[in-house]
Parts: sequence; C-alpha cells; structure tokens
Amino acid sequence: MTKAIRIYKTGSSAEMKWEDVNVAAPVAGQVAINQMAVGLNFLDVYQRSGMYAGDSFPVTLGNEGAGVVTAVGEGVSEFVIGDRVAYGSGGGMGAYSEERTINIANLVKIPKGVDDNTAAAMMLKGMTAMYLLRRTYEVKSGDTILVWAAAGGVGQILVQWAKHLGATVIGIVSTSAKAETVKALGVDHVILHKNEDVAARVKDITGGKGVNVSYDSVGKATVDTSLACLSPFGMLVSYGNASGPITDFAVGKLAGGGSLFITRPTLVTHTATRELLNDCAEQLFAVVASGAVKINIGQTYALSDAKQAHDDLEASLTSGSTVLLP
Repeated sequence: MTKAIRIYKTGSSAEMKWEDVNVAAPVAGQVAINQMAVGLNFLDVYQRSGMYAGDSFPVTLGNEGAGVVTAVGEGVSEFVIGDRVAYGSGGGMGAYSEERTINIANLVKIPKGVDDNTAAAMMLKGMTAMYLLRRTYEVKSGDTILVWAAAGGVGQILVQWAKHLGATVIGIVSTSAKAETVKALGVDHVILHKNEDVAARVKDITGGKGVNVSYDSVGKATVDTSLACLSPFGMLVSYGNASGPITDFAVGKLAGGGSLFITRPTLVTHTATRELLNDCAEQLFAVVASGAVKINIGQTYALSDAKQAHDDLEASLTSGSTVLLP
C-alpha cells in the first residue's frame, strides 16, 4: 500500500482525499517509480474541477513528477532499476502518489546536474514553454512578445527563454511583488493588470505597433485584450484557462485586428511521439544546463497538503513553480 491524493468526483479542492491505494506492478511497456517530487500545475486544477474531462473515478490527480525506477515491465530495456526519470505529458493523471506505474513512452531520463525537485518542477511547464517559443510561434531576435502571468511557473520560463532568444518581453503580473520578481528575470516592461489598461500600455510601449505574439494562459477574461495588443499578422497563443474556457469566440475579430491568428495548442500534441518528446525535453534540459533558464521553485508543500497548494494556486498566492513532496 502507498498513499495518494484521489478524488471521487470533480469539484472544489475539498474533494481531494489523502488515502491508501494499491499500485499495480508494471506490465509490458511500463515501469514502477518511487516518486521523489511532484509538480503542481493549473492543469491539475482544471481536471479536479471538471473543466477538463478526466478518467473514471476514483482518480489520482497530477501530471508531472520525478522519481527513481524500482521495477520494470516485461520487455522494457530503455530503463533499468535505479534510473532517475521524469515525466510531464501524455502519461495520464496519477502523479499525486508516493509510488506509481507509468508507460515508458512518457518518460525521459534526468541528466546529471538536475536534481529531482527541479526536474519535477520543470517538465510540464518547461516543455510547454519550449513548444510555445520554438514551435507554435518561433520567437526570434527583435520580436516583441507579451507574456500573461509572467511570474507563474510557465511564465518565468517563457520570460527567460525569450530573452535568451533576443526578444523584447512585456510581462503581465497581478502584484508589485511579482513585478519585482519578473524584472529580476529580465522582463523589459511590466504591466500590473489590476491597475493599468493593458492594451493601452502595450501600444504605448511599442509605439502603437503592438506585439508579435501574446502568450495567454488566462483564457476567457483576457482574449479580447490579447487581440487588442497584437500587431497586424500577430498571433494570440491561448494555452490555458485560468479564468475559464473561451467558448464564444467570433472569428471576425481576427480580420478587424489586422489579419490576426489565434491558436490553442496542447503539450500532449507536441509530445505525442518519442521524437517530439525527446526534442522537447532535450531543448529544455539544454537551456537549463546552460544557465539561460533558471527554474524558480517558489514554494513546496507536503504531498498530503495538496489541497492547500491548490487553494493557493487558484488564489494567485504562488510564484514560480510549486513542488509537492511525497
């Protein structure tokens, strides 16, 4: 028996239960992992609340983690007992557990020099940043980009990586403390969205031109503002729904704004094959190893306190990445 955080129905964080569970032995194509650290993501909140469809109940929450292989299934040769591994996409929920089994198609080996907490904190968020910056809209030197929730887990990685690529970065945050955090990461201009007209400030900063791309994890509440910030032919990349999903978008807005683009990518698509997954992970590990991107673990919680971690995340009380410790 091991301990895990499970839910029996979707809803508030009150549905999360810390309880004993049985972990199945790995079969062909799987390994068993002793989990050392678990990453917290808004995706977990979406799945817990019912915004995203989940598995049949009861279900163990969580999508990102790092650990040590303790057993391998029949025919598995890519991983051996003792390997340090991490995952952050496509493996299904199940990370909020002291131990788990997982398909090897979703695993990568953790390179030397990257500790377990850092690996758990950066896989989902870091690979998300990779596909946003290198595949969805390929940021290049001279671009001006807008990053919503710049002090969040994905936001901090986006900011640093974009600066490494030579972009001018405008970061949007909710508090003065978070503004100082992102300034220290190299953000060129900071906007406090609760106090300022975001679109007006962006146009002022860019001399009326707007930005090449808006990376927007907020969703419903900010879609129109993001569009208003774009230059002609600019792209709105909507990759999260912190304020709720966009359900009634009028495509004609793209014409009025200047032949704009909008896209809703997912990490699952961008890591659907071993080739895509390895590319994501290798590029992420490379920028972290070079020092160009530093993973800021703003806070840690015991895995048993995952309910409080969810509450704090939803209340915008966290900064950077959050790690749950089994």
